[in-house]
Amino acid sequence: MPDSAFLVAVPADIRTIGNHRWHAAPETYLNAVLKVAGGLPVIVPALADAVDVDTLLSRVDGVLVTGSVTNVHPSLYGVAPSESHEPYDTDRDAMTLSVIRGAIAARLPLLAICRGLQELNVACGGSLATEIQDLDGRMDHRAPLHPEQAERYAIRQPVTATPGGMLAGVLGREEIQVNSLHRQAIDRLGDGLVVEATAPDGTIEAVRVADAGAFALGVQWHPEYWAESDEASAAIFRAFGDACRAHRAAR
Repeated sequence: MPDSAFLVAVPADIRTIGNHRWHAAPETYLNAVLKVAGGLPVIVPALADAVDVDTLLSRVDGVLVTGSVTNVHPSLYGVAPSESHEPYDTDRDAMTLSVIRGAIAARLPLLAICRGLQELNVACGGSLATEIQDLDGRMDHRAPLHPEQAERYAIRQPVTATPGGMLAGVLGREEIQVNSLHRQAIDRLGDGLVVEATAPDGTIEAVRVADAGAFALGVQWHPEYWAESDEASAAIFRAFGDACRAHRAAR
C-alpha cells in the first residue's frame, strides 16, 4: 500500500473476552477497505467521552460504520426497550451516532453497513422496527442457521435500486442480488435521507444522505463479505474509495 493511502475511521464494537473489554472491528470490513477501496482502516475506540470527534474527522478521509450482532438501543429513537431489541452496545451507540453526524456535517465520505445503516437512520432522527419477519407481508431477512459462515452470508436476496439514484449509478444497474441478513429495519425514515433500494417486501435496503455534499450511503446488506469476488459488492467499495481519495486530494 502506498504511503499516500487514505485513512478510513472504523468505529469499534465493545467485546468482553475473559475479564477484559476489547474495542474491535470485524476483519471482513477491514479487508474490504484495504483490498478493494484501497484505504487504510483505523479502528476508533468506543470511548465517546474521551475522543474528540471533530479532531478525528479532520485527520481521516472517510468513515465506515460496520454491522454487528448488537442493535441500536431503542431509547435513542423513542421506543421502550424489550427482549426483541437486544442485545445492545451502548458504548458503540454513543460513538457511532456522534461520528455519523460529524461526518455528514464535515461532508466526509461515509459508508454505513447493516447496523451502520440503522445507526445512520437513528442519527438523522428516524426509527427502527424489530423482528420484521413477524410483520404482515414481510420476508424473513435473517441469516439461515448454518455452521459455515460463507453459507450464512451467501448472496440470495434480490433488491431493486431506485431508478436514477446514486446506488443505481454506482452499480450500473437497478436489479442485484445481495446478502441482506437482519431482523431489524428502518421504520420511520430519518430526516434528509432518500431511499436508494428496497427488497421485494418493501423493506428499505439502502439510503443516502440527500444533501451530504459527498458520498454518504447506507446499505442493509453485507457488501464487505464478498467485496473481492462479487462485482456489485466491489462497486460499492470502489465508489467509496474514490470518494475518499477525492476528499484527501481536496485537503
